[in-house]
Amino acid sequence: MEQFHEMIMRRRSIRKYTEEEISAEDVKLILEAALIAPTSKNSRPWFFVTIEDKRMLEELSKCKEFGAGSIAKCSLAIAVVVDPMMSEAWIEDASVAATFIQLQAEALGLGSCWVQVRGRMRDEEESADDYVKALLSIPPEMQVECIISLGQKGEERKPFNPEKMLWERVHIGEWRPQE
Repeated sequence: MEQFHEMIMRRRSIRKYTEEEISAEDVKLILEAALIAPTSKNSRPWFFVTIEDKRMLEELSKCKEFGAGSIAKCSLAIAVVVDPMMSEAWIEDASVAATFIQLQAEALGLGSCWVQVRGRMRDEEESADDYVKALLSIPPEMQVECIISLGQKGEERKPFNPEKMLWERVHIGEWRPQE
């Protein structure tokens, strides 16, 4: 139990990666974690597109003006794609799978960063979702929730500081106004 808690305290968004590749065995473990993520009514509405091609990673990093730069320098990116017609809880289902990807990466000593796509714009006229779908040949009825960039850590970040936990946002038994 303590090992998991230590891992989640240590897991931070990593946006800088080394040139070292991720082993095929580690990629398989990461994808297995995504594929066993729980979903509403076991609907499993998610799909995963893995990208390792450096030119494609560079193009994907342009999916939105800010916050996607980590994709250009990673070894592997995974687009988390969902069929919204398969589950009313498709956003949650995709989010849980993306989180499992990140937790498995951390357990393997890899860095990761969530790049939000759903609801973001590439520019004034094109959504990030439409841009990513066109690049990766994703069918138009699908929704891209996010892209997770992954790689060997090229930066070290301090673990989460427990003193920054917002315990005042925890209500026991019922909601109580803050004083």
